[in-house]
Parts: sequence; structure tokens; C-alpha cells
Amino acid sequence: MGLVCVVPGLVGVLVLVLCVRGFGSDVGDKDAHRAAVLRPGVVTYSAGRPHIVPRDVWARGDGEANGTARTPPVPRYDDKVVAVFVHHTDSPNTYDCADAPRIIRYLAAGQTGNRDWDDIGYNFLVDRCGTIYEGRAGGVDRPVTGAHTQGFNHRTAGIAALGTFTAGVPVPRAMTDAIAALAAWKLGLAGIDPRATVRLTSSNSLSRYPAGTTVRLPALAGHDDGYMTTCPGAALRARLPEIRQTAARLQGRP
Repeated sequence: MGLVCVVPGLVGVLVLVLCVRGFGSDVGDKDAHRAAVLRPGVVTYSAGRPHIVPRDVWARGDGEANGTARTPPVPRYDDKVVAVFVHHTDSPNTYDCADAPRIIRYLAAGQTGNRDWDDIGYNFLVDRCGTIYEGRAGGVDRPVTGAHTQGFNHRTAGIAALGTFTAGVPVPRAMTDAIAALAAWKLGLAGIDPRATVRLTSSNSLSRYPAGTTVRLPALAGHDDGYMTTCPGAALRARLPEIRQTAARLQGRP
């Protein structure tokens, strides 16, 4: 599929929508859902929402599931999401994708139990088959304040890749395509180019920057851009430039 073309002089609003049904190797072409909207003097870009498995799918199980997962706390919101942080979960990579809900329950139990958080910290989780799961409660289309990147949880969303992606570990294409599609949609809600940098203000001196410091960070960032960590792993970090380009293409950007 070529770039969206808009004829000069077109009056009104033109929206081109292509439905997304999955994440294959050609996600930027056949499976893209993107739109270029023309208003007088302004062109904005957005991407359609990819399929997101709702929270109750992973929270309803037994075993590691807990009351917090099934009955989440009252969510907190920001005004919008202007950046996403990509993480990895430091969990095994050899899981069957059908087992992803159990793995997410295990992660949620650890964060709400051992760490005493009020809910799972990540806004979204993506498995190696490219399936996207709703994480933190509050509504996938709303700017839910997460607990994923110390100092930079406001006006951001956390996307966690299920697995461990240190140097030399292959990162599945289905996973990176799904992260790109999710970031394209989420950032597009605020008109943000995934290749841009944005201004964020640190809320906690445990981050890379003292509390109150305003810095420019990538709109599609790695966890280590805001916090002293090796997350999201060297292998996944190396894929971020490609993910940014794919996300921008999904938004219909030149």
C-alpha cells in the first residue's frame, strides 16, 4: 500500500481508513489502519486501534490471580499520552502464547504483592506472537497513569514485551510489529509522531533526572531512557528505530 495522497484544494475533511486485523510481516502494508485528515492549513496523522485483549481475559484465572487483578483500584488519569516507554518483563522466552494470560497474572501478583503496588504497572503487554493485552485498569483508550517508569509515569504509557531480550536474543517480528501498531495508535490520539522527541518532566529523583527537571525524550522510548536500568534489553532497544519508523508509517506519515 502506498503513501496516502491528498489532492490539493480538497474541501472539508478526508479520512482514509484501512482496518487492521492482525500483525504479520507486512503490518505496514495490508494490515495497516491509518488516516490522514485534512483541515484548513493542517494535516494530522493517526492510526487505528489494534486488537487488544481485555483485562478480564487474564485476570479471571486461578492460581496466581489475586483480588487486585480481578477487582482493580480506582484508576488515575492524565490529560493525554505523549510518549510510550517500551519494557521487557525479564521472564522466559520459550512460553506457549496460549499461556500468556497466566504469565501476566504472575507478573501482576508479583507487582501487587511483593512490591505492594495498587495494580500491575504496565498499561499494555505484548506476547511473542504479537497479541496485545490490556494491563493496568482504566480503559485502553484513556490516558491512564501507569507505574512503569520511575519519574515518567505521567502523560506516558508503558508497553511491556513478555520475555527477556538481552544482547543476542532474537526479538520476534510479530512482537515488534504489534508494539509499533499499539504505539502508532496511542500516540496518534495526541497527534504525536513516533519518531519525534517530546518534553517530559521528571516527578521523582530516582529517575535519571532530578524531580522537576524537564527533558526531551523520544516519544517512543526505552525504559532506560528515563530510568537507570538495562530494560528493555539490548536486543529490543536495538529494534526501537525500526519500531518508530513502522509506527510513523502506520500513522500515514511521509
